[in-house]
This record gives sequence, C-alpha cells and structure tokens, in this order.
Amino acid sequence: MEGCDLYQRMKNRTEELAGKLKSSEIPEKPWMYLTVDFITKLPVVAGKNVILVVCDRLSKIAHFVATIEGISAEGLARLF
Repeated sequence: MEGCDLYQRMKNRTEELAGKLKSSEIPEKPWMYLTVDFITKLPVVAGKNVILVVCDRLSKIAHFVATIEGISAEGLARLF
C-alpha cells in the first residue's frame, strides 16, 4: 500500500509547512559580519597543517591564515 501512487499523494503530511523566507541582514560596512572556517587534515608544511579562512560577507574578501591543529582562541588573537 505504501508504494501505491494514490497513497503517496493522499497521505497526511507529518512535518510543518515551511514559512516564508527571511532575507539576511545586509552589512552596512566591510568587516562588520564575518564567516570563519577551518580547512583541516592538510599535510604539514613549515609546521602548519590547518588553514583558517576569514571572509567578509559584504566585500567577499577572504584572508587565509596558516596555523596548527588545536590552536586556542587566545592563540588566534595573537595572530591578528
């Protein structure tokens, strides 16, 4: 019965319908909203094996910082 085309079209939905889409806030100036990500599991080069990617959402300018796996927030703050 579950494979029946009529059953698939007539059964009740178990999930809520999606609401209206909301647009993201548009940044007013560069470097106000950032995205941050790590690229990990890279081969070790000059003692570094991770790339920190920091991207500005308005200008789409990205900075790539070579670092090591397991670095703390304090260690990252010293890089900038």
